Parts: sequence; C-alpha cells; structure tokens
Amino acid sequence: MPSPSALASWSAFDFTLTPLAKDVFASATSVLFGAKYTPLAFASRGGTSASHYCFLCDVEYASPPADGNLVLIYVHQPEPGLPYLYRAVPVDP
Repeated sequence: MPSPSALASWSAFDFTLTPLAKDVFASATSVLFGAKYTPLAFASRGGTSASHYCFLCDVEYASPPADGNLVLIYVHQPEPGLPYLYRAVPVDP
C-alpha cells in the first residue's frame, strides 16, 4: 500500500487534457449552473480505490463578477462510482 505522503502528492499540471480527464470533468461539472467552466490544465493524485483531480479553469459567470477569472475545481473519482466536485477555489491574480 502506498504511504500517506505518496497519496497526498499531486502531479504537475498538464495543459493537455487526456480523454479520461475530460470525461471526469464533464461528469463532475454537469450539475453546475450560472457559470461556464473551461478546463485549461489538470493535476491528479490517486490511491488504491479512488482518484482526485484538480482542474485549473477559466470561468465565465452568467452575472458579475467579470469574466476572465480562474478557479481551481477539485473532483473526487471514487471507484466504483461517478465523479463529483468537492471544492472550488478562486485563483487570485
């Protein structure tokens, strides 16, 4: 079994989204409304039965604040099960 420190380590951000990362993002964010999130890059970390993703996203809100903001979207992918968003953090300039 991997050590706890190995499970906590995120990969470097990859600016080429894999088909799997795209599918995870689309599934986890399909329930969101009021903004359009466009993934620009992703990082991941995994364990024995689940994976976690962090997506760096451009966000266009339906109402203010102004467009052009960045947000980190954290997604958990249980095994088995559907991915779900568990945290969204605005990125300060």
